[in-house]
Amino acid sequence: MAIHTIQIDEILDAPRNKVFALFADHNRFGKLLGAPVKRIKDSQYADPNGIGSVRKIGIGPVGLEETVINFEPDSLIEYTITSMSPIKNHMGRIRFDDTPEGQTRINYTITFDDIVPFTGKVVSTALEQGIRRGIKRVPQLV
Repeated sequence: MAIHTIQIDEILDAPRNKVFALFADHNRFGKLLGAPVKRIKDSQYADPNGIGSVRKIGIGPVGLEETVINFEPDSLIEYTITSMSPIKNHMGRIRFDDTPEGQTRINYTITFDDIVPFTGKVVSTALEQGIRRGIKRVPQLV
């Protein structure tokens, strides 16, 4: 098994609170990814998309579930896959910071192990391309 890491560092010309709100809202996150996403379990805390919330990505039995494990408003979202998946030990971390120019820096890191040898590279490439495409859409979505 190989460990795979996706590292994306982008600066967006949009306010951090609006960028964070887009990434944090499970039901809007699908517009960013270009895939069906739906919150299927609310967090027990103030924000329904916060710690313990679960989103399903995909349709029917083809989808996977991600659970938010850390949530700091306007700053940090961490999540992990909590359903059957072709990968394991998945951790997604999205950090949001202001730049001196008033923009938003997103640092998005995903790490995972592949289960089936040599599939991790394919999964990693597809995930990274999808996320990068979505990040380019952020200014039109916020």
